[in-house]
Amino acid sequence: MRDPALYNADLAPVPPERRTWRTGNIAALWVGMAVCVPTYTLASERVAAGMSAWQAVFVIALANLIVLLPLMANGHPGTRYGIPFPVVVRASFGVRGAQLPAILRALVACGWFGIQCWFGGLGLWATASALVPSVSVPDVTVLGAPLGPLVWFFVFWMITLYFIWRGMESIKWLETLAAPFLLLCGLGLLAWAITRGGGLGTLMSQPATRPLSDTFAVALTSGVSFWATLALNIPDFSRYARSQRDQVLGQALAMPTTMTLFAFIGVATTAATVLVYGQAIAYPDQLVTRFGDRLVVGLSMLGLAVATLSTNIAANVVSPANDFANLAPAKISYRGGGVITAVIGVLICPWLILQSAGNYIFIWLVGYGVLLGPIGAIMIVDYFVLRRRELDVDDLYRRGGRYEYANGINWRAMIAFALGVAPCLPGFLVAAAGADPASVPALFNHLYTWAWFVSSGISAAAYAALMRGRT
Repeated sequence: MRDPALYNADLAPVPPERRTWRTGNIAALWVGMAVCVPTYTLASERVAAGMSAWQAVFVIALANLIVLLPLMANGHPGTRYGIPFPVVVRASFGVRGAQLPAILRALVACGWFGIQCWFGGLGLWATASALVPSVSVPDVTVLGAPLGPLVWFFVFWMITLYFIWRGMESIKWLETLAAPFLLLCGLGLLAWAITRGGGLGTLMSQPATRPLSDTFAVALTSGVSFWATLALNIPDFSRYARSQRDQVLGQALAMPTTMTLFAFIGVATTAATVLVYGQAIAYPDQLVTRFGDRLVVGLSMLGLAVATLSTNIAANVVSPANDFANLAPAKISYRGGGVITAVIGVLICPWLILQSAGNYIFIWLVGYGVLLGPIGAIMIVDYFVLRRRELDVDDLYRRGGRYEYANGINWRAMIAFALGVAPCLPGFLVAAAGADPASVPALFNHLYTWAWFVSSGISAAAYAALMRGRT
């Protein structure tokens, strides 16, 4: 008997006849998610931090090949059983304990939702400013943000709400339609950079300004943490795949290649801005507004907004909508969870996160990797090592079954999670507070720069040891 406190139509297994996503749909999903402003700036800001152009592209490629492994692994139970992330994670954390990883994943997604809405709003604002320059906006600041971008932030926010309301099929349609258009926009930026920057060789010959040993750890960890979010909730999408081949091949073909290509575009274009404008312009919305042709500016920024919309819907709505629904399935639907996500995305004031590259890279990306890495590692160990890919789906939706543990909570998973997070907390607190790194032993700062790897490794080992002989 399925417990209504654990089940609703949105959390239910997807029946075989509705598993219609092919390799191309999965690949298009990843193109739509990867082609976005944060991907572009992830590499360009690494160049600003001292890496050479080729070093920045290489480290992004390596990071995405690493995170591809947990993406494909955690996608497996979604495809095999048709179940979403909040249900999959019940096997390891318990039917009630699963609410902790689900809500942590949801809150990170809310942060990303707000960030992407801000970038999308900037795109719409620049489009309107280019096409209708006669309309002026008072030069005032509201809640720490300029009024013009803030207004268009809410416009973009409302557009996103429309797609939330339309559901998963609208996401499939949007991603498939947007993917080729988004790649063309990126290639257009690259063509501009090569033409104006004196050739690709000139652009990519930018040397490193700091030793690689000073920049590699943070660059790699932030690159892996970038998709540590989807490495958890990929079952939310893989549950719609026709087969394991579709989900694995679709991800492998599109995710690392698109991320590397768009990172390459970001690096080359940023290098071109130094030669053309005398300064590094890391954000594409700031770049295209320098173009003289209003139509080109308008179309470019509209393309940026579409790219951001497709990323935001897929990466930052589906998971938290399911995660919030998991808190009270009888009361919160997918739509309700999506609306909660949108509201929290406003309340976090995302423009404050983006005030500096340090906030974005070292605190936001590396920081949430501390929390999400251990959850993904525990899920993989539980499913592949301990359970040998066998789950009792009925017991995932009822109390008193094999995933009940102690009153619905697997405290061994909770302990393993805490053990993984603990060594990275001092370094995170120092970074978040802007305190002197010397205020804690140097070891903790070093551990934090490798946060995703440290926390994931410790939690995986601890969970395997604590659960030995208990499944």
